[in-house]
Amino acid sequence: MPLTKFIFKPGIQKEMTDLMDKGGWTDGNLVRFRKGLPEKIGGWQKTTAENYEGTGRALTAWVSLDSTKYLGLGTTYKYYIKGGNVLNDVTPTRKTSTNSITFSASSGSSTLTVTDSSHGAVANDFVTISGAVSLGDAITAAVLNQEYQISRVTGTNTYEIIAKDTSGDEVSATGSDSGNGGSGVDGVYQINVGLDVYVQSTGWGAGTWSAGTFGSTTALSETDQLRLWSHDAFGEDLIINPRYGGIYYWDKSNGLTTRAVNITSLSGSNLAPTKGIQTIVSDIDRHVIVLGADPISESARTGSIDPLFIAFSDQESITEWEPTSTNTAGSLRLSSGSEIVGGLRSRQEILIWTDTSLYSMQFVGAPYTFGVNLVNENVGLISPNGAINAPDGVYWMSRDGFYNYNGSVTRLISSVLNYVLDDFNSNQSYKVIAFTNKEFNEVGWFYPSSSSTEIDRYVSYNYLEQAWSIGQLSRTAWIDDGVFEKPTATGKDNSVNYIYTHESTDDADGSPMDNVYIESGDIDLNDGDQFGFIRRIVPDVNFFGANASDGQINYVLKTRNFPGDSLTTKSTSDVTSSTQQNHVRARARQMVLRVQSDDDADSSVRTGFKWRIGANRFDIRPDGRR
Repeated sequence: MPLTKFIFKPGIQKEMTDLMDKGGWTDGNLVRFRKGLPEKIGGWQKTTAENYEGTGRALTAWVSLDSTKYLGLGTTYKYYIKGGNVLNDVTPTRKTSTNSITFSASSGSSTLTVTDSSHGAVANDFVTISGAVSLGDAITAAVLNQEYQISRVTGTNTYEIIAKDTSGDEVSATGSDSGNGGSGVDGVYQINVGLDVYVQSTGWGAGTWSAGTFGSTTALSETDQLRLWSHDAFGEDLIINPRYGGIYYWDKSNGLTTRAVNITSLSGSNLAPTKGIQTIVSDIDRHVIVLGADPISESARTGSIDPLFIAFSDQESITEWEPTSTNTAGSLRLSSGSEIVGGLRSRQEILIWTDTSLYSMQFVGAPYTFGVNLVNENVGLISPNGAINAPDGVYWMSRDGFYNYNGSVTRLISSVLNYVLDDFNSNQSYKVIAFTNKEFNEVGWFYPSSSSTEIDRYVSYNYLEQAWSIGQLSRTAWIDDGVFEKPTATGKDNSVNYIYTHESTDDADGSPMDNVYIESGDIDLNDGDQFGFIRRIVPDVNFFGANASDGQINYVLKTRNFPGDSLTTKSTSDVTSSTQQNHVRARARQMVLRVQSDDDADSSVRTGFKWRIGANRFDIRPDGRR
């Protein structure tokens, strides 16, 4: 019997049965399609040994006038700017207490009670204490005078911290620690943190059981919802906006360690928004645009934003927001929807999604400066970061599918749509982030599965070849190559948060990339009317990378006789660059091929290489009926 060549169709197919997907791929992980063939994706490695506080939720990159490259990182707790290999904490501050803080300690406990009138803090906030004297032998001045994360808020004037030494180890008080820290203790409070788990309103699930507003429903603010950030370069400086919070300015000329400041505090600031949902800098005309701003009128301001209101500054200005006949500042209000979900600067326009509609905002010049047009309705955005620019237009994820905009809206035909939506945690949909990987013509989305409150999966789309891929990988923020040579993302390693460079290695931060595989649909003869008998497989694999000559993967052959049967593994064969053929013996109506990275204990054959699958050949013949 001659060998039969099998070239499987590109893309993962989850919208039909395995039997109907004859000649295709039905499952995979950490595999992409390129030139129609499946291959292992590129690996990742840490960009720096430094870790950061909180979950990374936003990344941006820009270049200063002296050609220095910077990376901005917004997390659940803080905002950092990375220069070189150093992460600099530039989180804005909201309050400085002078000579007003006292402490109390209990012998044998590391918990300290801090008293500060009207501190305004929430749990997990950060405060930097200075000017304190020792309470006694254990709780010394060195222990007190440092940055602390507030462990619990116990009242309007009190909160708790966990005493630590300068190495971060807990310190328990002794009987001698009876002082109060002295009379000259200061505290600098960073802006309130947000939540790491999304809730639709305050109350249920938003705080301690039966405490505060638990059980009630109030409007969302920057402290009681998922902490997300928008940020954009203004020249060599940076505009930063925590969602529903203030708008802040980081001035590069003041140094990397200088904290960002509220734009309302800048010299000459005039009617600058005090809060916003998202901030964008227009690319050509250089206006600062706040989506979901508070009213541009002192008399109309109540401390609350208008979720459909858009404010924009005078051209080339961060401080001037009052519309006059001699400037280009102004405002607009959208009419469709109840809230702006997100916006994205695109080619010659800014796209803005409300909860129901898509708008295009364009620079039109004097006297109106900007105009908005309704592009389409019922094409909502699933999350504030669920849209992304790609070379052939803008892609976004909605609650009912995936879309593309290139002058008009097109819904993508997806072979994995139901797979994604049926196993999706809709309660955490605001965590979804869109990504591009232009080197491989990919767009995609990281999202939380139904069993997870955090991102743990991805779906990607090769927009040139119309091939879909799926997989399991937790990346909570991402930017493509551009300023930096390779894509950059945030993730965890043993519960510690790091920044990673992707596609720069073949491995998972120096370790084997686990659970890499792709699995075919059913293979049969004469539509399954006859049994097939496979004697051997002639693999077609290309190994490439630094250790390509040591590459090794597994070919796994599975069988079943009826579509409702479970698959049974019949053989597992090692395949290397020198493998000519694998002898197997399997008889069944349907057969499935699974290709996976090697699971041997010897990791030396599992690192430093990638693989690509071509046209495998099967020695298969009819073997009678039943």
